[in-house]
Amino acid sequence: MASRNVEKTRARLQKRIEEGQYYEAHQQLRVVSQRYIKIGDYNSAIEILSSGAQALLKAGQTGSGGDLCLLLVDVYRTAKLTPDAASKARLVELITMMPAEEPSRKRFINEAIAWTAKFGEFPAGDPELHHFAGNLYAQEDEVYEAEKHLILGTKESADVLARMLYDWYKENPEVHTAPNYIARAVLPCLLIGNLRDANRSLDLFIQQLIQDNSTLVVQEVQSASADVRIFPSLPLLNFLSLLRLGVQTGGADVFRNLKSHYASQLREVPAWDDALEQIGEMYFGIQIRRPTNILDMMGSMFGGGPPEPRQTPQITGSFDLD
Repeated sequence: MASRNVEKTRARLQKRIEEGQYYEAHQQLRVVSQRYIKIGDYNSAIEILSSGAQALLKAGQTGSGGDLCLLLVDVYRTAKLTPDAASKARLVELITMMPAEEPSRKRFINEAIAWTAKFGEFPAGDPELHHFAGNLYAQEDEVYEAEKHLILGTKESADVLARMLYDWYKENPEVHTAPNYIARAVLPCLLIGNLRDANRSLDLFIQQLIQDNSTLVVQEVQSASADVRIFPSLPLLNFLSLLRLGVQTGGADVFRNLKSHYASQLREVPAWDDALEQIGEMYFGIQIRRPTNILDMMGSMFGGGPPEPRQTPQITGSFDLD
C-alpha cells in the first residue's frame, strides 16, 4: 500500500502529465524516485516509477515512459527483489503498454528477464516472462526475437513456436525445406535438455505439414519402443524424428549410425553441426574435441533464416529402428 506522501506526489505529477507538462513531470519523477532509493524506501520508488511510467505511456510519451521503466528494473535489482507474481505482473503491464516501435522496449524486456535470472530460481530467466515476450514478438512477426524467448518459455511456448515456424515455412512452402524450419525448435530444445518441448513442437509441425500436403507420402514405422512417421522425400525431417527418439532410448552407436545413415543430407545443413556435436556429448557420451559455448551456438543458430539445401535430398525406403 502506497503511503500518503507517495499518493500526493503521484497525484501531483499525474496532473502535470494531464496538463501536457511531460518533460517537467518526467524529470520530477526521476528526482523523487532517487530520493526514495537513497533512503532505502524501494517500495515507494517502485510505486512512483511504475505509476509515472504508465501515465506517460498513456499520454503517448513512450520515450520518457520507457526511461522510467528501465529505472524501475534498476530499483528491482538494487532492492534485490525476488520475482513474484506482483512484481512480474507490473512489468508485463508496462511492456504491453509500450508500442513495438519504441526503441527502449526490447531493452526493457531483456533487462526484466535478466533481473529474474539473477534473483529468481531460473538461471536463464523466468519462463513466464520468456513466454510472454516470445508470444508478443510472434504476434508482431519478429521471428528471430520470438524464438529466443519461446525456447526458454513454458510448456505452452512449444505450441506458439511450432505455429510460428510453420507460418514462416509457408511463406516459401517448398516441402523439402520444412526440416530447416522446425530444426530451429528441436535442436535448441535438446541443447537445453527440454525433450518435452522438442517432441511437442516437432509433432505439431509434422501434423500441420501432413494436413496441408495431402500428396505427401508418409510411412508408419513401428518398433518395440515407439512408432515414427517416416517421409521418403524428407530425410532431414526423418533425422530429427529419429534423433529425438534416440536421445531417449539409444547409446553412442545409435547416434553414430543415425548420422552415418543421413550423412549426405546433413552435409547440406552445416549450421546443424555444432548443435549435433553438443547433443552427441550430452545424450550419447561422445566427447567433443573442442569446447563449445551453448549460448553462443544458439545465438548463431538464431542469427538468420533457415539454411537452404543446395538440392532436394532424396532417400528411399525406411530407417530400421530395431
